[in-house]
Amino acid sequence: MSLSPDTTHTHGKRVTTLLEAVHPLDPLNASEIDRAREILVEAGHLTGQVRIASLLPIDPPKETTAKWKAGDPLDRRVLAALLDRATGNAAEAVVAITRGVIDEYRPLNTASEPYGQPQILEEEYTGMDEIVKSSPEWRAAMKRRGLEDQIDTCYCTPLAPGFFPGREDEVGQRVVRSLTYLIPNPGDNPWAHPVEGLLALVNLTQRRVVSVEDEGDVPVPMKHGNYGLEAQGPARTSLKPIEITQPEGPSFAVEGSEVHWENWKLRIGFNAKEGLVLNQITFRDGGEDRSVITRASVPEMIVPYGDTHHTRYWISYFDAGEYLLGQNANSLALGCDCLGVIHYFDAFVADGLGRPKKIPQAVCMHEEDYGIQWRHTDQHGNPEVRRSRRLVISYFATVGNYDYGFFWYFYLDGSIQFEAKATGIVFAGANYPGTNDPHGTEVSPGIFTPVHQHIFSARLDVAVDGEDNTIHEIDVKQLPTGPANPYGNAFTWEATQLKSESEAQRLAKGEVNRVWEVRSAHRTNLVDKPTSYWLLPEGKATLLARPDSTVYARGNFATKHLWVTQYAEGELYPAGDYPNQHAGWAGLPTWTEADRNLDGEDLVLWHSFGFTHIPRTEDWPIMPVDYSGFWFKPHGFLNQNPTMDLPSGVTESSCASDGGGSCHAEA
Repeated sequence: MSLSPDTTHTHGKRVTTLLEAVHPLDPLNASEIDRAREILVEAGHLTGQVRIASLLPIDPPKETTAKWKAGDPLDRRVLAALLDRATGNAAEAVVAITRGVIDEYRPLNTASEPYGQPQILEEEYTGMDEIVKSSPEWRAAMKRRGLEDQIDTCYCTPLAPGFFPGREDEVGQRVVRSLTYLIPNPGDNPWAHPVEGLLALVNLTQRRVVSVEDEGDVPVPMKHGNYGLEAQGPARTSLKPIEITQPEGPSFAVEGSEVHWENWKLRIGFNAKEGLVLNQITFRDGGEDRSVITRASVPEMIVPYGDTHHTRYWISYFDAGEYLLGQNANSLALGCDCLGVIHYFDAFVADGLGRPKKIPQAVCMHEEDYGIQWRHTDQHGNPEVRRSRRLVISYFATVGNYDYGFFWYFYLDGSIQFEAKATGIVFAGANYPGTNDPHGTEVSPGIFTPVHQHIFSARLDVAVDGEDNTIHEIDVKQLPTGPANPYGNAFTWEATQLKSESEAQRLAKGEVNRVWEVRSAHRTNLVDKPTSYWLLPEGKATLLARPDSTVYARGNFATKHLWVTQYAEGELYPAGDYPNQHAGWAGLPTWTEADRNLDGEDLVLWHSFGFTHIPRTEDWPIMPVDYSGFWFKPHGFLNQNPTMDLPSGVTESSCASDGGGSCHAEA
């Protein structure tokens, strides 16, 4: 199959658009999405009010991919989640695109325990205003507050409702909760003007407001929260330009979805739920491409709130499982998300009618200087310095008020780093100015933003020198003063193998420098130790909700920093396939009940990480980026520092005499 034209040049930037699949792990393209829709229509599954809530590629079995050779036929399949908007009935269909058939069709029992619903549709978002504003109870609440003249211009949000048993108007029904925000002037930031205490429960199937809660008389904060330069300017003029140039072009090469950069090789994937997926990650050692990770993604995140107010206690967003992170990816065609010589990858997702929707320049790839790789000055004063750089592969998604950046970094020394960047607008409620609120910070007069968490789950299908791996917990250990430590200064480390899934549910422990080591079960290095990689966690707070809460059951993956499972097809999402309105315990807590063996098996690491956000005034009106993530570093994987052959880059340097301390180098 031809990819041409797959790469275009726009203002010096390269963009890859995959027109046809040539590899089993290529992301979906527009023609495949079209064909999936046609097959569903032909089979009678996409009629009337039936919508496609999600359309996700199904990776072929690992054995099939391992044996596949360029030019071999492809068997491309997708999983379609279907929702009948008229009845609320839901189903899944496995569509074989290349064979033109439905391999499997199964109804989803959303009306019985443990319930669960397909993701919220875009048309359900856009139709929320009309439903809420047609409610006499809601209009009466607005009038009671003296806001009847704002009804036509205000914004009514569609928010995932969580799960609370015993509520007949919610459980087993497809519902959302809706809060109201004013927009005083066209283009104003609505999040700055919450109508506090007004909450509507909306049945999405019946397209009506089920109930309205109207409590309190807190005035709507009217101080603007606009963040553009027209409101926050003029722009400062003190910053001098920084120019990033690569006159000979970048060091990476792209062929279809495959990327080569220095010793790294990998494939770029993308789907509507996980967003960016990296496949077949290898590191070249001598003449060998050694496997590191088979598949890496961030398939879920939970944002639970710690507020007791009736407009917020239920908030526990699953941004992938309820809202589809990849579907909400930004086009990076505009803005300064990436600098330097950039290569973009377009992405395709399906809309509710099954039509392909292109996200231009969804994934950005570029190189960054990263300071010193290594340095030493010998006893004669002669320095040897090598500079580091990294390959950056990233995308941004906007889900309501928050924006999330997902950044994968590949380093010259064989290390991989992941960094989540959270920014956007903190979720705002209102209270009387000066109120002491134990669950929220007053960030602007009358604007209170509740405490909450952002906990991500990274899925690393590891393959350190092959699929047969073991997992070990490494702690440093103090030694008591005595014969083994006569001077009291000695310490050591101890490794504990985690041999089963029940043993491999772990918390980080910063005071003992805890890391987790993935070892090859068959290969050793030059000192006869198993080749390995270390997962280095940040070890911040796990889920703070109590064990008797429903969010604890629904987001149980976030209660541990590490889970390890034996690989199984279909186990992709740590909170299960459909966390929206689900009763809980799906995904990791259910899978690991089997307590499968982890000794020399195909292992998947699930790493929970993120931050607990106690908002501050500096987070308003736009939150500066908060960072969280982890490292995956070689530890005995390579026989020596793999960057010893880096060019020195500088042979003579002199400092300019411009008084500014600028340093100019001559290569």
